[in-house]
Amino acid sequence: MAQTAPSLSSTEIAKIAERLNRARKPIVLVGLMGVGKTTVGRKLASLLGRDFIDSDAAIEEAAQRSIAEIFEAHGEDYFRAGERRVIARLIEEAQGVIATGGGAFVDDETRALILEQAIAVWIDCSVETLVERTSRKNTRPLLKTGDPHEILSELSRTREPFYSQSQIRVESMDGPHEHTALRIIESLDQWL
Repeated sequence: MAQTAPSLSSTEIAKIAERLNRARKPIVLVGLMGVGKTTVGRKLASLLGRDFIDSDAAIEEAAQRSIAEIFEAHGEDYFRAGERRVIARLIEEAQGVIATGGGAFVDDETRALILEQAIAVWIDCSVETLVERTSRKNTRPLLKTGDPHEILSELSRTREPFYSQSQIRVESMDGPHEHTALRIIESLDQWL
């Protein structure tokens, strides 16, 4: 099902961006792998005239190794502690848009940090859409261990209670990612 395009003029977007700037909080995108946090985040940042950063890319740059290598060498607890430090730094440094890894918001300390110092936006979508989107690339280690539909269904079920604590929730459906970015801007306007 394709999304209909939200109707926001560039003047309306500029006014919302100005109000966001006064709030002095970055927008942190959370949600499962494949919802479009990075793609939507780039578009959202562009529309709002903000910087964009992907926390996974920042973690890899800081560690000088891939997330898979960090997990393999040190385990998830070590990775989550490093992830929290990087996200805290990104929140402190910028008023931009930050895309997080799918598990970041599940960590209690990271979630508390984001909810206190940023605006958490949960991008949600159907498991069927996630399966289709994640099948385009073979770079998702979690999906290599079994049936992607089963894995994504279980992740959705177990992570929803965490994601639902976000200040804003936006549904991502088939259609241009710009539509999701515009829906986020509409939701931010209502939230502010």
